[in-house]
Amino acid sequence: MSQSDDHQGLSPVRIDIPLEIRLYVIQLLQQTLACTLDLRSQPKQACWNVKGHDLVLLHALFATMATELDAHIDLVAERLVVLGGVARGTVRTAATHSRLPEYPGAIMDGDAHVRALTECFASYATALRADIAHATEVEEAGSAALYTDISRGVDQRLGFLEAYLHHCGARTESTRQDDPNPTLKP
Repeated sequence: MSQSDDHQGLSPVRIDIPLEIRLYVIQLLQQTLACTLDLRSQPKQACWNVKGHDLVLLHALFATMATELDAHIDLVAERLVVLGGVARGTVRTAATHSRLPEYPGAIMDGDAHVRALTECFASYATALRADIAHATEVEEAGSAALYTDISRGVDQRLGFLEAYLHHCGARTESTRQDDPNPTLKP
């Protein structure tokens, strides 16, 4: 999505944020919207396909996660529109613009779903922290605060996923800085 595409669809607003900053932040938010829509589909995938001894617990957890992500999607889209942008939230747009890793399609085991979601949520949380920094750098406090709020919720869910893995005897190791191919280690 080019900046000229965003500028053509820009609505007039009375917010006193300079046009260049609004365009930049709208582009950030659009990327976040695509990633959040993609991420929301992943716990739904897990919810539909989970099997195993913790089926009821995990089904409820994954459904709750998807619902929370729905709320995040709405907040991001609303901020985009408030800044004068157009929220592009179709599945096709999300698939084209999301930077998240692809969710594995053939898993059914509950622990495997939790591991996969942990990786996706960790990647998303990292992107959110970068977006907080970007919004802060251009002094767009409203969007920085939005990213911070979403980041808190995502970090909490990531903590729940990691706690589940810890409870099940699996270890998660942070490999972001020293391993070019981060994975969960059993």
